[in-house]
This record gives sequence, C-alpha cells and structure tokens, in this order.
Amino acid sequence: MIDTAKNHKESSCLPAGRFRDSIKQGIPDTLPAPHVYNPNVNHAPKRKKILSPEEEELALRNALRYFEPKHHATLLPEFKKELENYGRIYMYRFMPDYEIKARNIEDYPHKSKQAAAIMLMIQNNLDHAVAQHPHELITYGGNGGVFSNWAQYLLTMKYLSEMTDEQTLAMYSGHPMGLFPSHKGAPRCVVTNGMMIPNYSQPDDWEKFNALGVTQYGQMTAGSYMYIGPQGIVHGTTITVLNAFRKIKKEPTGNIFVTSGLGGMSGAQPKAGNIAGCITICAEMNPKAVHTRHSQGWVDVVIKNTTDLVERVRRAQEHKETVSIAYEGNIVHVWETLYEANIHVSIGSDQTSLHNPWAGGYYPVDLSFEESNEMMSNRPEEFKKEVQRSLRRHVDAINKHTDKGTYFFDYGNAFLLESSRADADIAGDGKEFRYPSYVQDIMGPMCFDYGFGPFRWVCGSNNPEDLKKTDQIATDVLEKLSQDAPERIQQQMQDNIKWIKGAQENKLVVGSQARILYADAQGRIEIARAFNKAIKAGEIGPVILGRDHHDVSGTDSPYRETSNIYDGSRFTADMAIQNVIGDSFRGATWVSIHNGGGVGWGEVINGGFGMLIDGTIEAEQKLESMLFWDVNNGIARRNWARNENAVFAIQRAMEMNPQLQVTIPHSVSDDLMK
Repeated sequence: MIDTAKNHKESSCLPAGRFRDSIKQGIPDTLPAPHVYNPNVNHAPKRKKILSPEEEELALRNALRYFEPKHHATLLPEFKKELENYGRIYMYRFMPDYEIKARNIEDYPHKSKQAAAIMLMIQNNLDHAVAQHPHELITYGGNGGVFSNWAQYLLTMKYLSEMTDEQTLAMYSGHPMGLFPSHKGAPRCVVTNGMMIPNYSQPDDWEKFNALGVTQYGQMTAGSYMYIGPQGIVHGTTITVLNAFRKIKKEPTGNIFVTSGLGGMSGAQPKAGNIAGCITICAEMNPKAVHTRHSQGWVDVVIKNTTDLVERVRRAQEHKETVSIAYEGNIVHVWETLYEANIHVSIGSDQTSLHNPWAGGYYPVDLSFEESNEMMSNRPEEFKKEVQRSLRRHVDAINKHTDKGTYFFDYGNAFLLESSRADADIAGDGKEFRYPSYVQDIMGPMCFDYGFGPFRWVCGSNNPEDLKKTDQIATDVLEKLSQDAPERIQQQMQDNIKWIKGAQENKLVVGSQARILYADAQGRIEIARAFNKAIKAGEIGPVILGRDHHDVSGTDSPYRETSNIYDGSRFTADMAIQNVIGDSFRGATWVSIHNGGGVGWGEVINGGFGMLIDGTIEAEQKLESMLFWDVNNGIARRNWARNENAVFAIQRAMEMNPQLQVTIPHSVSDDLMK
C-alpha cells in the first residue's frame, strides 16, 4: 500500500515525459495500488447517509461504469467501503502519482493550446496549497467540487490532451461526456454543474444525487476551473472592508472588524483586513484551516482562548496596530466575550459556509470540532437542531453589538437566510432582514452598478516575472484611464491602482501566477489588449483571462449578487443564462453555468468563463467582443431595474460604442403613485 502524503511529495520530481504519459493515459488499464487514507490532509467531513439500499447499489453501478468489467470484482468492495465510510465514492486508488499544481502551459501534452490552458487551471484548482479538501477534489466552500471522483479527473485530462481546435468537450457535473465536433470559434469546453429540474433542487436532493454520482456542486469558480486561491476574494473583501468603514465614516486604523471562517475563500478575510489597515478577528473551528492560513502568512496571530484574545485586542487598539488574529474556536464565543469586555466592534460579518449548514459549513457553539463532525454524519437531525440553536445565540450576540453602534452586514454566505430559517431575531421591516447584504449596501451600488467587478488573469508560463510584468501593464493602463474617468468612478479607479501597485508586496499568490483586479468593461478590455500586445512582442507568455462568478453579470442570486435589484426580478435567472450563452459565441475558451454557489443549491444560478489570449489578431477580436458583453449585459439589467448608477454606466457605454442600444427606464413620480 502507498502512503498518499509520501507519494505526493516524492512525485513532485516526476520526469516530464512520465507526467505527459500519465495525462494521456487517462484511466489506467492496470489497476494502481490502493492508497492509504492520509489523516494529515484536510479531508471533507463524512456526508450523511441518505441513500436507500437500492440507491446505494445504483451508486456502485454508476461508479463501476468507468472501469472494464475485469476490474469490477476488485473495485466493488473498495467503493462500497468508501460509500459507507465517507458517504461518497471518491475512488482514492486512482489519485495520480504526480504532484497536481499549475505548470507552464507547454508542459501539458496537447494538440490545442486552449485545451492546455484548461488543464493548467484544473490542476491549479486541485493544488494542495489551493484546494480545501484536495483528496476529495473539493476546492473551497466545503463542497465546491472540480470533479466527484478521480476517474472523472483522469478521463477529462485525457480528453483535453487529445482535443483539437475543431472539438468541444462537454462536461456534465464533473463527468466528461465526450469530445464533440465543433469549430475554432466555439468554446473548447462547456461546463454545467448541478443543473437540476427546479422541483429537485433542495439540499437533500443535492446530497442524494451527489452520492449517486450523477451531479455535483461546482460552487462558483471551483467547478469552472477559475479559482486562484484566496487571492480571488482578497481584493473584493478589501474593497468591502474599506467601503464599510467609509460608510460609517471611520478610518480602519485602530478599529475592529469581526468575522469568521478561514477555510476556502473565507481565508482571505484577515489578509484583506491587513491591507485595509484595521484590527481583524476571524474565528475558525478547524485547526487545520487555521494552521494553513497562518503558515501561508495570511493571518498574523493565532489565539485559542478568550482571555488572551481580549488582552491582545486591547493592546492592538492601544497601539493602533494593523493586525489579523485567528481565534481557534467558535465565533459565538468571540461576539459574546467582546460584548462582556465592553470592546467596541466597528464592523462585523460572517463568512462560514452557511450555504451548506448541515454538512460542515457551520459548527455549533459549545460542541467541539470532533463532536460536530460525529453528530453531523451519525445524528443529522440532532445536528441540525444544534446549528439552529447556535444561530439564534449567534444573532442575539450580534444584536447586542449593533445596539451599541456596530455596523453588521451579511457577506453573501446565507448567514441571514439560514438564521431566519432558525427563527433567530433577524427580521427587519417585513421586506428585508434586519441587516443588509454587503451587495445591497456596498458592492452593488458602489461597484457592480458601475460595471466594476473581479476581473482576473493567470500567466500561462507560470513564471513570476511574467506576473510582475502584467501587474505593471495593468497599472499603466489604469493610471492612463483614470486621467479621463468621470468623477463618479474615481474612487474605484484609485482603489484599484493602489491595490495593483501593492500586489507584489502583499504576497497574494497561492498556486498559479495569477492576479485579480476590479475593473469595468473599458478597463478589462484595455488591460487585456495590452497583454495581447505584450504577448505578440514576446515580452510575456500567453495569458488566461477570467473572472469570479461573483460579478456584474455572471450571477443571479437574490440574497447576494442581485440583492440590490428592487424591481421584482431578483428571483429570476435570465441574466446569468444570457451571460453564458453570449460569452460562448463571442469568443470564450470555455464557459460554465452552475446551480448553486456561495449561498446554496437552489438559491442561485451563476456562470463564468475562461479565455486564452496568445498575441494574435483573433484573440484581440474575441477579447473586445466578449469582455464588452460580459460586463454590459449586467449593467443593462441593473439599469432596467432603475438603479441610478447603472443608468449612468450604460449611457456611458452607449456613448463609447454606438452599436450598443439599450432601453433606458422612465421613472414614475412618487406623488403620482400616492
């Protein structure tokens, strides 16, 4: 038997030829040796038992169809044991014996450079430094999967190594359905995740169909191969924290930001707090997650008891420190302790994975990490009651702080939604919750309505020098654009110029050589055009463009991305569907559309894209067409919802491109309506 940790470490020096052969092989004809479960890796929690005996048999049949019948007798008991022990069939035996990480795009065996770009991004999502539960193929959020099992990974990489620019790979919730004839202008890959019939889109439906191996929760950038580690959300969190302090008219220095979650995307919070310049307290129950973020330098101090926490926070306030503190324990204890100690919290939020409350997304107060994991798998109904009891206590503690002036906002993780379902004291005026979503108060009106959102790029060379050059190119472009930018968007421009200038110093890279930058359509196009010019001149290698789904146009989510849509359309999903269809014929290298995201399955439809630019005129034409649509589709919808800043932004876009013609809404007099 092979120890997975030892195997992963030793395989990092696998010869390039063997690596390419392994990719091209796909599912091996000869079974590899079984792997030993490695307790040192951060594993996904055991999923609750939800399949009937007949459904368990179906799950096993579904898993075995990836393999020739000669292997079934060996694999059947093994897969049956995985289903019993973990609630899923991961096929650990088939984990590759090479290190999974982003490489130079040329290292991947390929007939299509675009296919190689997709392979690079898939491997980055599963890098041990990036993925939350790498052995279970989960990138972040507790259940955001790239694939459901290792056979899907092997088969997908094989297909991509064989793909030409005249083919498209169809991905059905982690399963590579196959290569289909298409053409050079078509996407090389079309990804769907969790796209259920609406009446079968409840949490237990997801648990059952995922256990059967027929669907998966792709989260947002996990199942669309565009996650770039916690950097992907650091910038958005930094902007949110800065603007939250601006909203309450306070400087970050010496003031406190309290939140929770250090796992996947939530791990960005302490780094963002440091960049903003405040005192950050972030609670996390999982010791491995705390260790990971501390070892990566994303959090400064780890504290394990509330007495030391109070002492350290008071010292930080006295000296007006910029410091991030990880409290290894429950967030409820943090809120309660700070209240009892009469320590004022300026801003507060929460970023636990409450879209997934019953399977590790939220840990109840007064239960240990181990006790919670045991209860959620063996006594799920009792665990649900504990979570809801904890949420009521959590909200009560927050309410005490807000009564004393704390500004609290929901960070789009379904905290308010699940708290309301737990009968917590969270009701507001009957229409909205007591506390706003950060999109309603901050990101929506200040960024999304103007078209600013999380544009990102990855250097295909995987060379840090290329990343430095792209940072400088982006800085030059933004500084030039800011000279003529309207006054209404100068704050966004200056925030982003400051961000990109400090990107190298803040050491944001985890995994691939990637960068994120909030930009509008004009900024994205001009930056991408400058990259393409530099690639053509041989100054940098090819670049992969993308964005977070959490953007202007990509996501319809009534309690997050579209929570500041007030014309009644926030529960519709036309924008996300239009977005992914439009991107697919305007030049995207791959597109994705998912049911589920940061707020839960059945609560959101979200889409994303990836685009390889290689210095050609074709790449320039594609980036201009696709990036313009990708942003302005969302601005047009926000404009039609009568969002004042979006009306301004779409009128500006029409002035810049006369081919764009969008209907502008007419306002109705309030006096007339009365």
